[in-house]
Amino acid sequence: MAKIKKRGTTGQAKNFITRTQAVRKLQISLPDFRRLCIFKGIYPREPRSKKKASKTSTPNTTFYYTKDIQYLLHEPLLRKFREQKSLAKKIARSLGRGEVGDAARLEKNLAPKLSLDHIIKERYPTFVDALRDLDDCLSLLFLFASLPSTTSVPPKTIAQCQRLCHEFQHYLITTNSLRKSFLSIKGIYYQATIQGQDILWLVPYRFVQKVNGDVDYRIMATFVDFYTTLLGFVNFRLYTSIGLVYPPKFDAISDEKGAELTAFRLEGKNVEQLKAIEQPKAATNASNNEVSREVQEKVDNVVKMAGLDKDSGEQAAEDQATNEYAIDKFEPAAPEADTLPQPEASGDEAGSLFSSFTFFISREAPKAPLEFILRAFGCKRIAWDEISGEGAFTHDEKDTRITHQIVDRPQLPESALPSVPEDSKNGAVKVRNGGRIPGRTYIQPQWVWDCINDSKLLRPDLYAPGATLPPHLSPWVKTTRGAYDPRITLAAQEEEGEAERAAEEEDEESEDEENVAEAKATEVDDEEEEEDEEEDHGMDVDGSEDSESEEEEEEDFGGFDDAADAVSESEDEEEALRSQHQKELEAEAAGLPFSGSTNGTSSAKKSSKTKKYEAEKRKEEEELERQKMMLSRKKRKLLDKMLYSNKKKEEEAQKLRSKRRKIENATKSQA
Repeated sequence: MAKIKKRGTTGQAKNFITRTQAVRKLQISLPDFRRLCIFKGIYPREPRSKKKASKTSTPNTTFYYTKDIQYLLHEPLLRKFREQKSLAKKIARSLGRGEVGDAARLEKNLAPKLSLDHIIKERYPTFVDALRDLDDCLSLLFLFASLPSTTSVPPKTIAQCQRLCHEFQHYLITTNSLRKSFLSIKGIYYQATIQGQDILWLVPYRFVQKVNGDVDYRIMATFVDFYTTLLGFVNFRLYTSIGLVYPPKFDAISDEKGAELTAFRLEGKNVEQLKAIEQPKAATNASNNEVSREVQEKVDNVVKMAGLDKDSGEQAAEDQATNEYAIDKFEPAAPEADTLPQPEASGDEAGSLFSSFTFFISREAPKAPLEFILRAFGCKRIAWDEISGEGAFTHDEKDTRITHQIVDRPQLPESALPSVPEDSKNGAVKVRNGGRIPGRTYIQPQWVWDCINDSKLLRPDLYAPGATLPPHLSPWVKTTRGAYDPRITLAAQEEEGEAERAAEEEDEESEDEENVAEAKATEVDDEEEEEDEEEDHGMDVDGSEDSESEEEEEEDFGGFDDAADAVSESEDEEEALRSQHQKELEAEAAGLPFSGSTNGTSSAKKSSKTKKYEAEKRKEEEELERQKMMLSRKKRKLLDKMLYSNKKKEEEAQKLRSKRRKIENATKSQA
């Protein structure tokens, strides 16, 4: 006879354990259990059947794997938690006795320090694993770096998050690893490529943050403790991989004055060696270029003397313009095909995008993100106003070395500007306060983000102060065929005859509105006439008038034949109303517009192109129905799903195009 199995020894009851049972087994409190699970990366599990997994009759909601809890029994942090608990009892006992000095001494000398180094090594055995899990880490640390200091968020934690974030930004600036960025409602998204891994994180805007009580900052502080340890390990590995000393030197005085990124100074032996190697390389490259130019000039002279410079000049210009090591661009084989994914720019191209420019950031523009992006893409000289903090290339806005100025306010008219100041210095630039310096390019901040997303310098006149900016699109969303693209003109993505059909629909809508307005006006006139008639033919007091009216009614009455005619006329009107209502129902079921008596006129007003388009669409639908009859049931359902999704996308794109068409027509009418 087989042995009888006891309940709770096999199956889901053995594989799962409740949270209460786990806390009792580990002999720690519930907050410490939460901290331990966050540190170790253990989270609740959902069994297939809660009834089978639960060993009691009460329905439990939180389950964990039994093996995970068994794994936590040998965790060294359990001993630290128990030491903290015993220390808390001793401090409470001392405070109860009134021994405040003993309590302070116990807290200062005997408080156990938690070390999460062994947990980082357990959870991330390789450095690539740590880079893959860096998205949430950076997003949370950048968030805490922008929070105000409160009782739940101490200033020490905020300073530590700011220091680690600035160190990571310096690595991206040194290696030119930043690739893309996007301005959204939530904040600024950044994407960097480090050792082949794409890292995407979110940085909130620097507004005044309000710390609400709805958020449990104890749990978030536990994540911050873990992520600060992780980012410290990652920064150390990244700095040492490129020969930099970690941690970099930090000037606290300049940081208090608003220096931020410039408060750090990077040091390393390999950096100086690389600079020494790059200088002779640049010199040799320059000499080689000069020699090649001299040889090319001699060849061109010989070709010109021989009279063979008809096509060779253009070919030589193209050869000089194209770079041998430039990234290839993949073009689709057919114009209707989908766009192929293009390769991203390399670190050298990213490091030379803004290398030849000198920027001045105005006071109203966001200094911190602009400084980080400009430095990450090769800009060495960035200036700003003295109020914004230290660390600028120059604080003089009238410096002639500045090539671009980032402005986020509209241009004032000349009448609103003050007069030109009298300057006695020789060679100084005389500029009004708030005026424009000649020879300098003024742009809005979006120009910087669009340039780095397109990996090229865009036209600055499109981003002039006060100008309507182009659409700022996400660089991670790729446009598909048939979808609406705001960067392309409306005529380039419209279907054949779509503009004419839209114009006809607008005309029909306007006519319907006019007819409705006329009908309402006639109803108002009829009501006024009826009111006037009631006022004229009210109750009469004189009996003679009553008798005269009765005689007139008797004379007007022509017998029962006239009454039958009136009844037949009313029946005809009811039948007309019924038929009109039936036509409206049929048109509504067919999905066609119906406007009563104006239906025939509106259909007659349709152009030949619209009728041709409708006929072709009807033929396509009929042909598609014939083809679907030849398919199997499974393939027919799959085709219906594809057609349904494509139709939804086309309708959405058509709505967006119609909105844009109305906006453009409104702007044209206003102009």
